[in-house]
Amino acid sequence: MYMMSKMLVETGLSGGLAYTNNLLPAAPIGLLGLLLLFQTTRVRFVFDDEALEVKVGEQLQNSGENVFVGGKNRWKYSTFVNWELWWPNFPILVYFKERQTKPEGQVHFFPVIFNGKQLYDVMLERAGPSQTSGPKDS
Repeated sequence: MYMMSKMLVETGLSGGLAYTNNLLPAAPIGLLGLLLLFQTTRVRFVFDDEALEVKVGEQLQNSGENVFVGGKNRWKYSTFVNWELWWPNFPILVYFKERQTKPEGQVHFFPVIFNGKQLYDVMLERAGPSQTSGPKDS
């Protein structure tokens, strides 16, 4: 449900832009929405007791090597320097920095293609508190 609301927002924004003849911004926003919709059907973020790992498919197959920085798409929580959910009330992007890939730290970003509150709770439980962001208690 959460992801569907994001897809509806992107689709609506893209449709609105196309309707007003703003095709240049409508096309990439619409394509991004389609890409994220496709990724929600195949990409899984697995949180075990020790690490966060990116898997693919219903059988949770290995996702292969990270195309941007190399190495396995698995990072131990103990190596996390910091993490954040950007726009925590309607999370769009997750950032985390870890020292497993590079001693000086490697930054990673991934789109929130699932329930943002649930993601925040799991990251808080497994990786510890974020230094600079997160949903604020009311």
